[in-house]
Amino acid sequence: MIRRNLLDLSVVLALAVPGTERNRSAREWLNTVGSSSCGICSLTERDFVRVFSDSAVRPQPEGLLLATAILGTWKGYSVFPRWPMPSELGWVDLTARFAARIYGHRQITDAYLLGMAIKENGVLVTFDKAIQYMAGTEFRENVLVLK
Repeated sequence: MIRRNLLDLSVVLALAVPGTERNRSAREWLNTVGSSSCGICSLTERDFVRVFSDSAVRPQPEGLLLATAILGTWKGYSVFPRWPMPSELGWVDLTARFAARIYGHRQITDAYLLGMAIKENGVLVTFDKAIQYMAGTEFRENVLVLK
């Protein structure tokens, strides 16, 4: 059985910005697993639009339109199928098994995504090495850190 991969914001941003080292790394990995085994959720989509359209990150007025167009293109080509948000489980439920290793407010979304990946027996794909610590040895198979 092929495990599904949940892409976090760092990977989605890398894929959307060509010509960077992270873009090359993400594309190389994606070519080995295939986009049909990968997905994004509404949290990652929301954060992508927020960050990609931020004028401090992308100094152009059409950032919001471009971010929306990128997501629309991916959806139109069935790239990155959606991971549904677990409506029956909240943040506390999804993160309970590793909550002791969450050490700051910047990990809130990461913890939620890791919890989703664990719940679905999937893999959270990221460039963020700190997520490995949060996952611990118990859930190391649920995290892949790209280099």
